[in-house]
Amino acid sequence: MSKSLIAVPIGDPAGVGPEIVAKSVAAKEVFDAANCVVVGDRTIMENAIKISGVSLSVNVIEGPEDGDFREGVLNLIDLGNVDMAKFEFGKVNGMCGQAAYQYIAKSIELANEGRVDAVATTPINKESLRAGNINFIGHTEIFGALTGTEDPLTMFETNGMRVFFLTRHVSLREMLDMIKKDRIIDYVKRCTEALEKLGVKDGTMAIAGLNPHSGEHGLFGWEEVNEITPAIEELQKEGYKVVGPVGADSVFHQAAIGKYNSVLSLYHDQGHIATKTLDFEKTIAITNGMPILRTSVDHGTAFDIAGKGIVSAVSMIEAILLAAKYAPNFVS
Repeated sequence: MSKSLIAVPIGDPAGVGPEIVAKSVAAKEVFDAANCVVVGDRTIMENAIKISGVSLSVNVIEGPEDGDFREGVLNLIDLGNVDMAKFEFGKVNGMCGQAAYQYIAKSIELANEGRVDAVATTPINKESLRAGNINFIGHTEIFGALTGTEDPLTMFETNGMRVFFLTRHVSLREMLDMIKKDRIIDYVKRCTEALEKLGVKDGTMAIAGLNPHSGEHGLFGWEEVNEITPAIEELQKEGYKVVGPVGADSVFHQAAIGKYNSVLSLYHDQGHIATKTLDFEKTIAITNGMPILRTSVDHGTAFDIAGKGIVSAVSMIEAILLAAKYAPNFVS
């Protein structure tokens, strides 16, 4: 059985991205599961290999077709876009923001062209993007724009528990205004399609409650009564396997032990806290609803430890393994 071909952009060069890429490519479980094409800067990656203390030789290639996928070889598409005279670990830098964007854009281009099976991304820094005049707030927005996807879906997976997000980067006050019947119906339908695309066709999705005890029929809030329950009832009439609202203090545990195939979290921290408490390092973001597959670590650039060789690569390894697991479902 052939291995999936995964593009791996190195992220912000001033962060830990290059180090976790080096450690991951050197890991036996990654070598056994996937062929990786790293997109980055040669000098940065050679330094990262030395800093990380792994045994890898860099093979510069023009495209995935040129890869030498033997153990101990890091196949690199070298964009040569970092001026080392202006480079410093752990600092916001517009040059690094631009470089990080270019690595992502190249990886998406390869996936759009069908030359790789998926993309597994590393951390970028929002301030560096802004300093580099890159007008995107993060990975999801970049992937949406470069794949022509209007509203990509974010799903977290950790130890088999899957969590979608109805709202993400908005204030709690704004989030409350977005808890609407029509939005929930739309998201459940698209999340169901995303799960089917990943090969998850059995089981039931649970909708998390918003208020304590899911509002207790209006005692602690009316969102469940007016918006959430009517949405669930309509979806059930249409044949969707969905239940809820299930109290947020129990729904994630129930999903973790296999009662539900996924949970629709209603806001950012509700789902983030649940997944990261279960297993912080193995919480992986999967961007769904696009024509290509993207997985990602869900930690930041860790500027405070960048360049020290001490960063854990567990999350990056898991992101590549999940990309390899789901990629066959995206290959036509």
